[in-house]
This record gives sequence, C-alpha cells and structure tokens, in this order.
Amino acid sequence: MAEELWARIPIRVKPGASRARVGGAHGDRLVVAVSARAVDGKATEAALAAVADAFGARRRHVRLASGATSRDKVVEIACVDEARRQEVARELTERLTTAPGA
Repeated sequence: MAEELWARIPIRVKPGASRARVGGAHGDRLVVAVSARAVDGKATEAALAAVADAFGARRRHVRLASGATSRDKVVEIACVDEARRQEVARELTERLTTAPGA
C-alpha cells in the first residue's frame, strides 16, 4: 500500500465574515474568512470546506491536523502524488501573497 501524501496548510480562521474567502496572510498563515460563527465547531467546518473549494479538493480530502479550538489551525489536503502536493504548495504561496478579493 502506498504512503498517503498530505499537503499541510497553516491557516488563520476569521469567523463571522460577510462571505467566505480564502486569501491573504496573517503572519505565515493563510487567511480563511467564513460566515459561520465560532460556535460548536461550525467555523472550523466552514473553514475546511472553504479550503477544499479554494484548492480544488473534495471536502472529504481535507482534514484538521491541529487547532480544533483555536483560530490558528493546520489543515491537510490529501494528494494523489508528489506533483499534486507541489501544486498545492505553489497555490498556497500565491494565495499568501495575493490580497483577498484581488
């Protein structure tokens, strides 16, 4: 059985936004704004869905690695191969340097 490959993405969740968006930086973390409030894990679930959508992944291929109760989290995206993992890394770099809405 092949080893699973995961791309790790440090994120900063901003709950209560007017709309969901992924982009911009908070230090070295990708900003993920979600409309859900930080109650009962709703903002975390919304953030995972937003990351999946932004990186072209299915929600079931995105998991929370750390930060369940924090705004600072690490999420992981399942990758079929090393090329996909590198593609996610390039996309992350691009999103960190692009202002939201640009």
